[in-house]
Amino acid sequence: MGVDAYRTPDERFRELPGWPYEPRYVDQDGLRMHYVDEGEGAPIVLLHGEPTWGFLYRKMIPRLAEVGRVIVPDYFGFGRSDKPVEHAWYSYDRHVAAVGRLLCEQLDLRDATVVVQDWGGPIGLRLAVEQPERIERLVIMNTGIGARAPGEEWLRFQAFMERVGTDIVPGRLIRISCATELADEVVAGYDAPFPTPESKIGVVMFPRLVATGADHPSAPAMIAVREALRRWERPALVLFGDSDPIFTPHHAELMAELIPGAGPPQTVQGAAHFLQEDRGEEIAGRIASWLGTVGG
Repeated sequence: MGVDAYRTPDERFRELPGWPYEPRYVDQDGLRMHYVDEGEGAPIVLLHGEPTWGFLYRKMIPRLAEVGRVIVPDYFGFGRSDKPVEHAWYSYDRHVAAVGRLLCEQLDLRDATVVVQDWGGPIGLRLAVEQPERIERLVIMNTGIGARAPGEEWLRFQAFMERVGTDIVPGRLIRISCATELADEVVAGYDAPFPTPESKIGVVMFPRLVATGADHPSAPAMIAVREALRRWERPALVLFGDSDPIFTPHHAELMAELIPGAGPPQTVQGAAHFLQEDRGEEIAGRIASWLGTVGG
């Protein structure tokens, strides 16, 4: 039996600012997953978070495509990918399995750099420690992993999401979470995938999947990932915005201390939680330069 899912109409994605990329799709058990594939060379995988989609990386794709093959998936429930409408469909394990199937089986990527932010962290970091033969380098931005909430600010966000549910307007949330002013057409780009309540179930579910204690269903896997990162000796770049109330520069220091392969954390000035939006071109340049020094 197939999964009941919402598919955002293609016309919602026409003429988005800074988003000329040809859509590509794979099928996973009757669900269609979307990704962008630009450039050539060693893969650079860009993983988005909540409540964004690949559009978040539009300022970074051109620069990174000069130094590698850039792959930008949309998770199920986000972007141009299909959106299961049952709340119970969504889990940490299922998101990791779907992205892993795309990258490791369907695209057969190797020698990859994985760039993570927000929910991209728990997903991408788990893939890295579980697929070490495929993933060589990490870029970690404004995210965390473990069995505790990042702080009180995040718990307030979780409570807010519970209150608003499918009334959430993703573009508005992103606008107030950025350090820079977003144009109306950019806000509309973030809203494009989510025109109806049933299209937002994945957005609603992500905050519920974050482990806030050892008894949370996601906790055992997240704890295991955190412990495995203590043994990650391959290159890792920790790059956090300076104005994120949830993942602060202090969190960046803790992340860099956790991972043996990471150098001192770097700070992006004038960037909040969605640092790709605030300082995308700068970050892409920093990542490209770093890849040049570590062999990416």
